[in-house]
Amino acid sequence: MFKKYKLFSKITKFGGIARRYFVNNFYDGLLTVLGILLGFFVLILEESHPFIESEIVLLTGFGTAISMLISGISGSYMSEKAEQRKLKLELDKAMVVVSEAVEEDSNITKKELEKAMLKNIKLNDLVQNETENEKEAKKKTLQEKAKTFATISVAIVNGIAPFLGGIIPLIPFFLVSQARFETFMISFLIIFIFIVLLGVFLGAISRESIIKNILQLLIAFTLTMVISIIILRLT
Repeated sequence: MFKKYKLFSKITKFGGIARRYFVNNFYDGLLTVLGILLGFFVLILEESHPFIESEIVLLTGFGTAISMLISGISGSYMSEKAEQRKLKLELDKAMVVVSEAVEEDSNITKKELEKAMLKNIKLNDLVQNETENEKEAKKKTLQEKAKTFATISVAIVNGIAPFLGGIIPLIPFFLVSQARFETFMISFLIIFIFIVLLGVFLGAISRESIIKNILQLLIAFTLTMVISIIILRLT
């Protein structure tokens, strides 16, 4: 089973796609919940509320995280499925053109043109001792299964990543019944640490400056905090 999924991943290049989806959406989840936390944090800064009930923060954060989970999975699955269907329709349309070209030019074989259009995937060890037609049929079936695997897997990653990004900053609020200034600062510190880790990860896989990637992510983090606090205090 693992070997089959590994092959599917190799065919669709799922690893790179999954990494991009996970990093982007995990970061989105962090910043989304950061905005929610800042809304409560401003109340404490105004000294009108010395504390906020942790239950309120958790319910709001969890509701947002679950919403991101469901929207991420459903939205990604539908969009990926639509893209795969679009590619299939384009391939089918191209195959009609191929058939017409073969009829017009006897020097070009249909088989040669089909091979030129299909993705070059080495599956010889999986389809030995079979006829050419059987090989082509199995190759197409394997490609379809691989695409289905990629579509479902990408949808799951797209939903889980922002969910985790939204839940992790809420950890300090599980530990206290009343969230005070210190509780929020710990949560902000957790977000800061994970943003730094994301920057390190991006720098490592892209082989670019790790410091540069960290600073780019932290700029958005800082802007979110500053702008949100200013706007919320003015309202």
